[in-house]
Formats: sequence, structure tokens, C-alpha cells
Amino acid sequence: MPKHADNDRAHPLAGSGAAGGASGGLESRRTGALKGSVRVPGDKSISHRALMIGALAVGESVIDGLLEGEDVLSTAAALQALGAELEREAPGRWRVHGVGVGGLSEPAGVLNLGNAGTAARLLMGVVASHPFTSFFTGDASLRARPMGRVAAPLESMGAQIVPRSGCRLPLAVLGAESPLPISYRLPVPSAQVKSAILLAGLNAPGETTVIEAHPSRDHTERMLRHFGAVLSERNEADGAHAISLVGQPELSGCAVSVPGDFSSAAFALAAALLVPESAVTIENVGLNPLRTGLIETLVEMGGAIEIVNRREHAGEPVGDIRVRASALEGVEVPAERAPRMIDEYPILAVLAACGRGRTVMHGLAELRVKESDRLAGMARGLAAAGVSVTEQEDALIVEGCAGPPPGGATIPTRLDHRIAMAFLVLGMVAERPVAIDDGAPINTSFPGFVSLMIKLGAAIDGSR
Repeated sequence: MPKHADNDRAHPLAGSGAAGGASGGLESRRTGALKGSVRVPGDKSISHRALMIGALAVGESVIDGLLEGEDVLSTAAALQALGAELEREAPGRWRVHGVGVGGLSEPAGVLNLGNAGTAARLLMGVVASHPFTSFFTGDASLRARPMGRVAAPLESMGAQIVPRSGCRLPLAVLGAESPLPISYRLPVPSAQVKSAILLAGLNAPGETTVIEAHPSRDHTERMLRHFGAVLSERNEADGAHAISLVGQPELSGCAVSVPGDFSSAAFALAAALLVPESAVTIENVGLNPLRTGLIETLVEMGGAIEIVNRREHAGEPVGDIRVRASALEGVEVPAERAPRMIDEYPILAVLAACGRGRTVMHGLAELRVKESDRLAGMARGLAAAGVSVTEQEDALIVEGCAGPPPGGATIPTRLDHRIAMAFLVLGMVAERPVAIDDGAPINTSFPGFVSLMIKLGAAIDGSR
């Protein structure tokens, strides 16, 4: 790839077929037992961060297992436009030639992040402490998502954010000439906002601190330490958690092995729990404790889940997940668990629909500002499939069918990959097939989802 490239396309591999995967309408139907061992694509959160921090390091970083879904490829294209050099050597294997902290250059064109909310928010932090102007846009879904929570702390660090109404994309980030370190208390837990502040703080003198009431996923902190940054953590008097970063470090290029994405593994895990007589092993999955609230919840519901072969890569815990079909019982999921499983609520709602009794999920307001309003989308979709469900402002109540739900619906995905995959799993156990109107969004996070599930024995094909 050229060192400097206009980012007119969503990613540098556009049209190459590297992302591959689902497209068009898809339909799933009841299937026999799922069996086998599989590996899901690399963790999306870690892939974004490995590319970004590698671009800010001195020297070369080699990344293995990188997720090559559309979201991560959008990050790669944006970093290329900002002056970093990236080479794709083989599927999942990338070399990043970093420019050092503060060494990025003004992009010639608009940074188009496609559907990647994580990329947009984290890169806003990266460029906020560089003295040039960057323009951000994305697809219709990303342009509808609010950016105010990340804009506020970045402006206090000296950047200027010029968005359209509602603090939405397209927007411009005018980076600070002399970025300031800050101490910032997050109004609500958000790994994306926390990460944007820390990444901006890399190019600010002194110490930048983020305080959160409840710990959110810490991939950024782990990855920064892996590249040589100095961070410290402490508990505040009120029980809050504080993370401090020493600014202007010299990060050193290094090797990164990206584990499988737990949020992607959750769909195969759920299908194995629901389809009778299934036994599935999902290998090499990231098991960061701030990401695995779903396992805790499913064990409470009676799920047969075992973690084996535990190990560590690039500061991240990794293991294999063994799952057997299980009868599930409804539970109450507390709001404080939400930051550790925020992306898994769509598939948890499907699991609850197939269980016995009532499942109440609290603290879900964050779902309303994801790729779509996931809370409303899941409620509407489950109701269309014959499940009794109640949507509240920040909660979802699902009455389990104690067996196969009726199904027989076509679900609009609204550009949301997790809603698409969740309802395809529902179709594997429903009395009648379940279809989705568009499988293309799945490629943003899980290219190869359909082929992986078919390998296990699922029945998924083009909808009629």
C-alpha cells in the first residue's frame, strides 16, 4: 500500500474479496445437533487497537489473527490516510510501520469509517492531539450515532470538534496545537470514550486520567502496556476506578496475536446451548473478564459451559470454550453487569426466548445508540417471531417459550450485524424458519459467519 492514500473507499481491500461472507437476505431453519470445533475471527476491539497503537509506535509491528471484517479494514484505511504504512502479508497477518507518538500527518481526504463506531470514536481521540484537521464520515448508521460524549473531553484537551446537528457525523476534528492532559470522570461507563481520552493523552505532556464508576473493557490499557506505555490504576474514595497514562511515551513496535472475538463466539455458543444434543468447542477465544458477563449469566441460567486451555497473549487472557446443549431458566440480569456484556444482549434475548420463565435485563440504555436502536430492534423482532416481550426505557423483559419459539418472521436488520446473527440463531431452533432482510452487515464483524455455522451443522441459506 502507498504510505499516503486518499480514503475515498471504505477500506484498502475494497473489492478484493478479503472480507467475504454473508450478503442479501438469509433464512435459517431448525437443524439437527451442532457438532465440532471451530475458531471465530479475531477480536474486533483488539484488532482496532492493535492497528492504531501500532501506527503510533516506533518501528514495525506484526499482527497475527487480525479481524478482516469491514470495520477493521476501515480503520486500516484511515491510518494509511494519516501517514502510517500497513502491509497485508497473508489472511489475518499484517505489518504496521509506525510513525511514533505525535507523528501522524493531515489526511488529504475525508476519513470514511463505514459502520465502525469504535474506529470513529477512538480515531477522534488519536487525531485530537495532532495539530491538523481531519474530517470524519461513515455510512447511514454511523452518521446517526451521537458523538457528543467523546467530543466533550477531547475539547477540554484543546481540540475543536465541528459536527453537524446532534453532534453527529460528518464532523471535523481540529487537533490541538498544544494538547492538555486532563482528569475526566465519565458520566456513564464507556470503553470507547475512555479509550479516546487515553489515546489523545499519548501526545499530551504530563498525566491524563480517566475515572469510571464501573470498570469498562480494558483492551486499550492492556494494548498500551504491551507497546510500552506507562499506566497506573487506583480505586477512588467513592469506589470509582481511575486509570492514569503518562503522556509522550516512546511506544515500540512489537508482535501482537489477536484472539478470537468473544462477541462473535457468543453466537456459536448460543446455538450450541439451544439446539438439542449439540456439543461444540470454540477455540482460541479472548476471555477478558470485562467482556465475559454473558458466560456468568448463562451459567446462572443453567448453561453447560467449560473453559479449558487457558493462556495469555499480548496481555489478554485466552482459552477454549466447550458448550453442550442445555435447558435454560430465566434470570434477572443486574444493570451493573451491562458494561461486561453490552454487545451480547441481542443473543441473550434469543436465549431467553427459548428458555423457561421470565428473563429481565436491566441497564440497557446504551443499546439505543449502537449500530441501531438494538433494544427496540430486538423487542420488535422477538414479537414478530411470536415471543412475548416488554420493552422499557432501559430494560427488556422476555417471557421464555420453554422450547422452540413460533418463528416464521422476516426481521429487518437495520444495518446491525448483531441483530442479523441473533435472529439467524433463533431460526435454528424455531418451529418455522426465520429470515433476515440483509446479511451484508454481518461482514462488519464476522466474515464467514454463515459458513462457520453451516460447518457445525446449521441450516442457513438465501431467503425466499
